[in-house]
Amino acid sequence: MGVVASAGPAAASSPRRSAALVVHNARVFTGTSSRARHEAVAVGRDGRILAVGTDSAVKRFVGRDTDVVDARGGTVMSGIHDGHAHPMDAASRSLRPSLAGAEQTVEELQKTLTAFLKDSADQEPDGWLVVEDWNPVGLLPRGTAPHHSMLDSLPTRRPIALRGGDGHNLWANQRALDIAKITASTPDPVGGKIVKGADGKPTGVLKDDAQPLVSRHIPEPDETQLADAAAKTLAEAAASGITTFMEAVVGRGELELYRHLAESDRLLQRIVPALRVETDLTKDPAAAFAYANELRADFKGVRGLRFGTIKVFLDGVIEYPAQTAALLKPYLDKDGKPTDHRGDLYVSAADYGRLSAAFNAEGWQMHAHAIGDRAVRTSLDGYAYALRKTGRRDLRNTTAHLELVDPADLPRFAALGVVACMQLQWATRNIWTMDSLLPYIGAARHRWLYPARSLQKRRAALAGGSDWPVDPLQVWNQIRTAIDREGMEGGGGLYRAEEGLSRTSSLLMHTLGTARQLRSDHLTGTVERGKAADLVLLDRDVTRCPVADISSSEVRLTLVGGTVVHDAESSAGRAAAARVTRAAAGPRPTAYASVHGGRHASCGCG
Repeated sequence: MGVVASAGPAAASSPRRSAALVVHNARVFTGTSSRARHEAVAVGRDGRILAVGTDSAVKRFVGRDTDVVDARGGTVMSGIHDGHAHPMDAASRSLRPSLAGAEQTVEELQKTLTAFLKDSADQEPDGWLVVEDWNPVGLLPRGTAPHHSMLDSLPTRRPIALRGGDGHNLWANQRALDIAKITASTPDPVGGKIVKGADGKPTGVLKDDAQPLVSRHIPEPDETQLADAAAKTLAEAAASGITTFMEAVVGRGELELYRHLAESDRLLQRIVPALRVETDLTKDPAAAFAYANELRADFKGVRGLRFGTIKVFLDGVIEYPAQTAALLKPYLDKDGKPTDHRGDLYVSAADYGRLSAAFNAEGWQMHAHAIGDRAVRTSLDGYAYALRKTGRRDLRNTTAHLELVDPADLPRFAALGVVACMQLQWATRNIWTMDSLLPYIGAARHRWLYPARSLQKRRAALAGGSDWPVDPLQVWNQIRTAIDREGMEGGGGLYRAEEGLSRTSSLLMHTLGTARQLRSDHLTGTVERGKAADLVLLDRDVTRCPVADISSSEVRLTLVGGTVVHDAESSAGRAAAARVTRAAAGPRPTAYASVHGGRHASCGCG
């Protein structure tokens, strides 16, 4: 390991129970209530934390073969627990060209796509051009609506599909629509919409569960190629300090990929797969339970996976033009006048309650995608029903995203024992929260965007997640933005005084808080004797440095169960860190919730 040194002969008289690794000269953030100053951590040979304390106290665990790391004043803390991400989708996306969420005129976009076509000219005339991270609100000038004719004019006969970075929109050319047999008479599927023009014909834009009409025809990447990309993806996560993931939408395809990684010893993190129950299956709890049990039985032997979580989409996204998030009051038009549109609620409170009760009774926890305030309320109503039926408060049912929460529902999280899993890198002033949202919901509702501190004040349990790859993986900027509501790219704090968290609260939210969400806090999430040594060493003291400097924190070392999975000074570590830096340089899309089919049983932030 590049950052460690041998203890040397001076340790010859060390006790027999010597550590495998000792990190000293650190600022240890334990995540516990202890106010004692801790400077060092010893990791035992069983992969657990052997000791935490002062340098002098921990020195006695240094033996002849103990690896010793000088932290140089940097922070040692629990590894980051990502309570809502899509790492296997990040792997898949990495194999395709990307627009990186760019804002472009139609002419500029066509020029970019033409270059992609030239780069893959061997795919003419029938090979699909699939482009990731299209910005659904990024066509300039503002208000320009995408239409298949803009793609049809490209110099190719190939079918083309642009996948929205938000996961809720797909833009196809006429060739792709023809392959999918989508015409003016094609009905909207449940939970989806085929956007049609004034002439009644499809424009080429498909929303939410209409996306599989096209995406099911797109060939999947080669399995070996995909596994290699996934291994790189997990290495990037380790370089970012992530030791546990909840993969937020999982079907058989993702599980097969995880099995491949585990068998080739490339599964670096602990993984909690959230098995997605499709919208139509939510009405049949018995069938849904049988489906989940079948997947668990088929993959329970895969090392590193821990089953027990079910994922359901309750709505879509709130930003214009999608506006598929479910609201209690209607959206406004661009002039601020009420419309008759309240978004799309994919599952009723009654159905979600019955489904939750069925799974909770058997010890499974629920994880609901809920962006709009009506969807958030629906999740809470469902959990309330399940609690009445089962009496179980120990399962840590979760509602994710919580972009907009009605103030009346804030106390219900603690009352019902529901975890609020939030992606607070979104809580900043930018095109998504201002241009694409404020005019369409009004100032009074806008005030309640991502109400983290309001939830905390009402004793709600907070957890954090990245929703990667909707956003570039910027773990430390995510932690910083939860504090100042501005982040690296924000145009000012978004209700910082009302909703910003303290530094300690943000660090806890992304470690112990998420470990609690994932029901692993008995094992991980804090730096304590006996806990698993899932640890990160940073290049600075994030407990004391200026808040803005947290964003640029670099991870020197990441351990999972005492095993080093990232060493910044190794060649592999440098390569992984470089990929993280390059990915973080791209523009940000928006809240992800791809509810399409294909390899993902439907993917999304949820």
